[in-house]
Amino acid sequence: MGIIEDKIKDLKEREAKILQMGGEKAVTRQRDQGKLNARERLDVLFDPGTFREIDMFVSHR
Repeated sequence: MGIIEDKIKDLKEREAKILQMGGEKAVTRQRDQGKLNARERLDVLFDPGTFREIDMFVSHR
């Protein structure tokens, strides 16, 4: 693979990890508390197809 393909693969892997919302254990714990995760709350607030996430890869200190 070339450098660009490697970088694209890395970005897709990072995106998949981010979309796991902390892993199944964290999601299950939140659901057991009767809570929705952040993406589920956004789905409730916005009409389907109207929300576009930006800065997915930003991390806070």
